[in-house]
Amino acid sequence: FQDQAMMKTMSGGNCNLNVPAKNSYRMVVLGASRVGKSSIVSRFLNGRFDDQYTPTIEDFHRKVYNIRGDMYQLDILDTSGNHPFPAMRRLSILTGDVFILVFSLDNRESFDEVKRLQKQILEVKSCLKNKTKETADLPMVICGNKNDHSEIFRKVRSDEGENLVSSDENCAYFEVSAKKNTNVDEMFYVLFSMAKLPHEMSPSLHRKISIQYGDTFQQKSFRMRRVKDMDAYGMISPFARRPSVNSDLKYIKSKVLREGQSREREKCTIQ
Repeated sequence: FQDQAMMKTMSGGNCNLNVPAKNSYRMVVLGASRVGKSSIVSRFLNGRFDDQYTPTIEDFHRKVYNIRGDMYQLDILDTSGNHPFPAMRRLSILTGDVFILVFSLDNRESFDEVKRLQKQILEVKSCLKNKTKETADLPMVICGNKNDHSEIFRKVRSDEGENLVSSDENCAYFEVSAKKNTNVDEMFYVLFSMAKLPHEMSPSLHRKISIQYGDTFQQKSFRMRRVKDMDAYGMISPFARRPSVNSDLKYIKSKVLREGQSREREKCTIQ
């Protein structure tokens, strides 16, 4: 996640994919434990759902797209619900471009956690904007998962979730089921639209390509033989590694210093 680099490179197998820095984004998924964050990410990446729960420390994924001949990169940071390292969560927020906040509709405490996270994201990003003079919007989706459960188990009303986003046109609310794959694709479509990203990044709107096509993936003339009418393709990087904390810190520092701001960043400092 190097801001100073003109091009970003994903290496895997025999392929070497160059993505312009302006087309590289990071999506951060936050929420309490056991609300289904990783299940939503799994649905997005491979369309699968795993009934077995495995606690997440922090998972990093990367998906690269060829959309009408232009290359895009989406890094996905699936965070821990326990937040054992508050400074790391703050760093994740600082480096994020789009956000998904997940709670479980049958768990009131997880909804309260989302409210706290929403407030923290707005505060941290506001601080960064003041330092860098950025004017970009902050696309965010608040996601109530497990809407496949019976209404008798519901602990959060729909209007409560909608109230969290009512005053922000760059924030949307969805009730989804990662298990049943209900509203998941629609949620990502709206999130990418708010972020002014190609809507073809949504799971159902591009052709899934395996790593074996890496050598030709970035060519503007790239087309699948069996799909003549589709010009959007996505490929998961099986070798993606999370950028180091040092790289993320340098990225934030470069954004601040690039605008000629002071090196003293008390409120934005990672502590």
